[in-house]
Amino acid sequence: MIAHRTSFRKKTALVATLAMLAAAGCHKKQAAPPPPAAMAPQTVAPPTASITADPMSIDLGQSVVLNWRTTNATSVSIDGIGQVPVNGTQTVSPSSSTNFHLVATNSGGTTEANVRVTVRVPEVPAAPSNNVSSEADFHDHVRDIFFAYDSYDLSSDAKASISDAATYLNAHPDIKILIGGYCDDRGSAEYNITLGENRANAAKTALVAAGVDGSRIRVVSYGKEKQFCTEDTESCWQQNRRDQFSIDQ
Repeated sequence: MIAHRTSFRKKTALVATLAMLAAAGCHKKQAAPPPPAAMAPQTVAPPTASITADPMSIDLGQSVVLNWRTTNATSVSIDGIGQVPVNGTQTVSPSSSTNFHLVATNSGGTTEANVRVTVRVPEVPAAPSNNVSSEADFHDHVRDIFFAYDSYDLSSDAKASISDAATYLNAHPDIKILIGGYCDDRGSAEYNITLGENRANAAKTALVAAGVDGSRIRVVSYGKEKQFCTEDTESCWQQNRRDQFSIDQ
């Protein structure tokens, strides 16, 4: 009888154990907790930058002081100068008006700043070109010519002067000339106006034949109205029978 009870208790305990194991097997596995979220990287703000010049306008040869300030910059450069400290000053002497361009950088970006320095350069008078002549130089090469009484034919001396004048004028194509024809005071005013015109045109024709552009030459006759000498002598009359050359303004 005792043995039967013992056997029954063992069976009951076994059944209970199996039931517990079965119940445990029916539970769902819990999901593994998610991994911790990755930490977002910290962002770096771009640098700030400024640059000034004192003074901002100078005469050529003078100096100017550049002053620049930055924050959060790891590299700073100025065009024309190169790498510079993140903050600093520098004295420069630009030879012409210059825009000083500063670039500041870090891992967050780039910032730029500018300052312009104006350099006043004195004007240098332009050297005279080969095509521009002074009055004195002109008259050294383009000389007045003289005529015989009541004639507008060119003498041998006049032809030589015209040849020298043509050489000079062809070397100075910017010069325009005025040829004034003059006469002595003998004869009528009307006659001498025509004679003076013929004398001026005789010189113009010779210059054109020597290669001078006719559009550069203007002629005018003064007849006997403007006398260089007022004595009634042959030497005085000779001075009045002439072609006078001048730069046409």
